[in-house]
Amino acid sequence: MTTQNDPLVKIRDMTKDVKFGMFTTVDENNRLSSRPLTSQQVDDAGNMWFFISDEANYLDAVRQHPEVNVSFADVDDSLYISISGRAEILRDRQKAEELWNIMVKPWFPEGVDDPHLMLLKVQIHAAEYWDSGSSKMTQLFAMAKAAITGEQPKNIGEHGTLRP
Repeated sequence: MTTQNDPLVKIRDMTKDVKFGMFTTVDENNRLSSRPLTSQQVDDAGNMWFFISDEANYLDAVRQHPEVNVSFADVDDSLYISISGRAEILRDRQKAEELWNIMVKPWFPEGVDDPHLMLLKVQIHAAEYWDSGSSKMTQLFAMAKAAITGEQPKNIGEHGTLRP
């Protein structure tokens, strides 16, 4: 069971309205590669879930280097979060049915019976976030003041690390 002080609650709250995350893997040449994925859920066990295709070109990278990163940005709200974890590719009809929504259908026309449908589960290890929590005007004022005084801007946001 989660509580308000639970890091998973904070991660879930920060990512729930920012559906598209950049999913980063390490390829066979040890180079970073990213692509957008749509987050479906952060569950109570600390896993982030995505629908993926078995034809995706990054599946071998995930299998060879399961340590991954997913980053989210909501520029309008000045919220940025970077989540590191361990990825696993699986077929789980029950979980697919639980997560299924009409927005996924264009990619998987046959629904949960689509032969290419798979799930990507990222077990969250840690999340680092930056959240201004203040209006754009307040942020601009703080940055302008810093530019004039030569001091770093103060009180323009919160930065933290969460470990579920």
